[in-house]
Formats: sequence, C-alpha cells, structure tokens
Amino acid sequence: MIDSMTGFGKGRAAGENIAIGIEIKSVNHRFCDVNVKGPRVAMPLEGILKKKVSESLSRGKIDIFINLEIIGEQAYEARINKPLADALVRSLNKLQKAYGLDDKVSLDLLVGQKDVLQFSESISLDELRPCLEQALDEALLQIRQMRRSEGEALQVDFEQRLEKLDSLIGRVAERAPQVPLEWQEKLRQRLERYAADVDIEPQRIAQELAVFADRCDISEELTRFRSHLVQFRGLFDAEEPVGRKMDFLVQEINRETNTIGSKANDAVIGSQVVEIKAELEKIREQVQNVA
Repeated sequence: MIDSMTGFGKGRAAGENIAIGIEIKSVNHRFCDVNVKGPRVAMPLEGILKKKVSESLSRGKIDIFINLEIIGEQAYEARINKPLADALVRSLNKLQKAYGLDDKVSLDLLVGQKDVLQFSESISLDELRPCLEQALDEALLQIRQMRRSEGEALQVDFEQRLEKLDSLIGRVAERAPQVPLEWQEKLRQRLERYAADVDIEPQRIAQELAVFADRCDISEELTRFRSHLVQFRGLFDAEEPVGRKMDFLVQEINRETNTIGSKANDAVIGSQVVEIKAELEKIREQVQNVA
C-alpha cells in the first residue's frame, strides 16, 4: 500500500519528575524536512529525534512539537545569588546604622528581594530521553496509521483514474488504424475531381500514402503508454516509498500523450488526448501527496 505525506500523531509519557507530550504534523514536501520545536532542555536530543523520525517517515515537511510538564519537586533547583545577597546585607546594615534602627536583617526580608533566590528546572537527560522516545514512538505510530489510511484513499482514486486512462487509450488505439484509411479516401476523392487535368501516377500516390501512414503511426507510443500504466499499478504493492517514481511515470505518460496528439493528425484522437491530459493532471496533483 502507498502512504500519504499528510498526517498527524501525538504521544505522551511520564517519568518520576516530568511528563512529555509530543505532537507530529506532516504535509507535502519534496524531501524529508524535520523541524523540532520544544523547551531548551530537550534540544540536546534534537538530533536523535530527527534521526528517529526520518527513519520512520520517508518524505514530508514534518514538525515536532514537544511539551514538557514538571510533576516532581526534584525537577526544580534553587540557587542562592550570594553576591547579590551580600550586597543587600551590606546596604541594609548601613541603613540600620545611619538611622539608628534596632531591627536586624531577617531571612524573610532577604529572600523576599528579587533574584536573591533563583529557581531553575533541573532535568537530567537520563530521565528526559526515555520519556521523549516513548512519547515519540506513540506519536509516530499514530501518524503512520493516518498516512497509510490517507494512502489507501489515494490508491482507490488512482485505480479509478487509471481505468479511465485504459478506456481512453483503448479508444485511441481503435481509432488509429482508421486515420490513414480515411486520409487515403479523401485523397482519392480529391484526385477524382481533378483527374481530367492531372496526370496521376499510382506509384506516387502509393508513396504519399506510405509516408503519411508512417508519420501518423502511434503504435510505439501506445505500447509505452500502456507499459507505464502497468508500472504505475505495480507501485501499489511496493514496500519502499514510491512518490517520486509515480511522479516520473506521470511525466512519461504525459510525454507519450503529447506525441500521440501531435503525430495522429486526427480530430477524434485529439479530443481523446485532451481527456487523457485532464485525467493525468488530476493524477499528478494527487501524486504530489504520496510519500
């Protein structure tokens, strides 16, 4: 089955002091472009996360959002800003002496001053990494399932459009042998109108017919067109990502279609070519979303 590049997944994991929530979103992109957005403490593990995602999701613009929640007291660290505290004590003692105050500098007064006590998150990578990887694995499972579900819908659409292409190219193949015969009949009618004034050489007429038949022969293009359709269907069962191969085949089918239209020199085939190109454009748009 084929996979879409559009998907969403989320996962959550908790340790003793932290809880991690991860969301993954992916949309169309030519390559695998992974971006990680989260708290600074998780950035040392960014390379590991990107590698894990790129190994799981072949293509797409993939955004990873990390939410960190502190659930344990040990994840916080308090630090005394001693230089600031020393300066405050000296200043307060000077005020006490200058104004003859009896009050002493108390602990409550000191810690109530801004930045004397500084709090920060103290999270070890040993605790952070397993939580991140567990949450990421859950999110990747969900996004892969969604991308596969989207891919199944794309495949159904492809199969329907390929059947229509089979039908249209079949009509072209049925019509192709009639083109030189009709041209021959038109030539015969024109020559009959001028038979009295023109010296007609049968050999010359046969040569003209042969040249025209060769010029409008599209048998090779029809064979390649059908071969490309077979190859396209074969990609439905491929194990590896097939988006780029599908895109290449659509280009090749379109090339053969253009050649058929220019060589056939026939209005009926021309109308079939227009319909084929319309279907190919719809397929091309859908292929842009295949991983």
